Amino acid sequence: RFICIYPAYLNNKKTIAEGRRIPIDKAVENPTSTEIQDVCAAVGFNVLLEKNKMYPREWNRDMQYRGRVRIQLKQDDGNPCLPQFPTRKSVMLYAAETIPKLKTRTQKMGGNDQSLQQGEGGKKGKGKKKK
Repeated sequence: RFICIYPAYLNNKKTIAEGRRIPIDKAVENPTSTEIQDVCAAVGFNVLLEKNKMYPREWNRDMQYRGRVRIQLKQDDGNPCLPQFPTRKSVMLYAAETIPKLKTRTQKMGGNDQSLQQGEGGKKGKGKKKK
């Protein structure tokens, strides 16, 4: 009674044809399988992360796009494990809603701004040396 969730299902950079399964306004920018695992495990799901599995429609072979999360949605008798998540779509929407609130996401946002500024400065310097 396990369901599979690939990061492509929640990625706002993907089209429906490329594998997104939730509305684009609720989707997340480039989620990873570990982020999906963290969010679902925190809520109390029985979660299994398979790092080397890949979404078949994913053309990019980078490690960031790899992985799938298997979640036990229902028990053996067919009842949902967690009553607030009766369907796979409800789990995907919850994960997409919660991933941007993760500490790793909020810290990365602050770090990216600084690294971008440093990178731009370095590029300008290199350009001047070439002349």
